[in-house]
Amino acid sequence: MSEHDEVEFTPTPLDRSAPFYVAGHRGLVGSAIWRKLESEGFEELIGRSSSELDLKNREQVFEFFRKTRPTNVVLAAAKVGGILANSTYPVDFLSENMQIQVNVLDAALEVGVDRLLFLGSSCIYPKFAPQPIKEDTLLTGHLEETNDAYAIAKIAGILQIQAVRRQYGKPWISAMPTNLYGPGDNFSPKGSHVLPALIRRYDEAVKSGADIVTNWGTGTPRREFLHVDDMAAACLHLLEHYDGPAQVNVGTGSDVTIREIAETIAQVVGYEGATEWDTTKPDGTPQKLLDVTKLKDAGWTSRIGLQEGLRSTVDWYRTHLESLRQ
Repeated sequence: MSEHDEVEFTPTPLDRSAPFYVAGHRGLVGSAIWRKLESEGFEELIGRSSSELDLKNREQVFEFFRKTRPTNVVLAAAKVGGILANSTYPVDFLSENMQIQVNVLDAALEVGVDRLLFLGSSCIYPKFAPQPIKEDTLLTGHLEETNDAYAIAKIAGILQIQAVRRQYGKPWISAMPTNLYGPGDNFSPKGSHVLPALIRRYDEAVKSGADIVTNWGTGTPRREFLHVDDMAAACLHLLEHYDGPAQVNVGTGSDVTIREIAETIAQVVGYEGATEWDTTKPDGTPQKLLDVTKLKDAGWTSRIGLQEGLRSTVDWYRTHLESLRQ
């Protein structure tokens, strides 16, 4: 990827009175960013649900930006899902995410948005990238097959941010979070990521009195998990303290096996039965741990420990169980 960059910009604290659009403000990441911005005193937060604004509709998106004219934007809206959803509906994940990104970024450029943060995913990196994964390993190897379509869409978003910097000199940036979890997550049986799927599975086992819980794969892959409230704090920190063409990894810098996370969740929800592993199901990438040196150099480190974060997430899940998307 090109190192050429036309931006000369020194980040400063954002104007708390300026209009700030959070695309995807009802999703896992967007809702956490919204909470963070509210707590930091931002006065003019702008959000639209998918029923109010279809980000895949280019005309609607441009009309919305011309009307609201935000100064700052976080693009957290995306079609997301776990291994099953990604491998079953690759066209949907590629097409819908490309449409969302291109429409929002083009409209933001037209109205002159000053500061924009594009959020991607750590799945952009090669399947067998050296661990921990540095930002410069992007596009150096083959992607994980089960979510390559989603990854390509997110890589295109990074390239568009870099292109805007080169062609228009806008100080727009990209951040690539590791596996996120927390309040507002998707706990549906068919669309969830590994951690919320495990929470639901073990919690239902407790309620039903099941003696055995069966999980996908071998349990040996290693994953890094970041609480979404930490992610939100990192986003605001980057907007106010970082600028550069390269995407920034956002994570904790440490990982655990899927088996270890399952054991911890079982303990948190109070499950005392056995756990089996269906080794006929895919594991996905063997390890995915982000190098967070760039993030630490920008002055930010995660604060919410895994045990603490899991307890709060389980509490949220149980409180909102009746209203969760299925």
